[in-house]
Amino acid sequence: MASMTSPGRDHTCADRGQATVELALAMPLLCLLLLGVVEIAVVVRDQLVAIEAARTGVRAAAVSADPASAATAAVQRAIGQPASVSTSISDGYVTVTVVITNHTDVPLIGLLMPDVELRGDATMILEPP
Repeated sequence: MASMTSPGRDHTCADRGQATVELALAMPLLCLLLLGVVEIAVVVRDQLVAIEAARTGVRAAAVSADPASAATAAVQRAIGQPASVSTSISDGYVTVTVVITNHTDVPLIGLLMPDVELRGDATMILEPP
């Protein structure tokens, strides 16, 4: 009677559990890769927050009698985290710059990546108060 196994493959006791061992060896690298992707997503999100905070600040500054304090207050309300806010006025335009420091908090990746400074700028024409 013919054997029921595939002709090119003999299943011996030595092959049993091979896939489990390979998965156990590859899993730490896959987890590290996944954590890296998560950290990149967090940095991109914080960059978008910095840009949107600058837009919010410049909108408030453009219609205020005191553009610098209006921009700072609007940015702090918008992001709720520490940020550096600078306001400059030139030729009837106000520019607000927001700088956020992103601390890499994701486990293991935080040890490999330094903190990142993210910057958002926005400019608008000054409106009469």
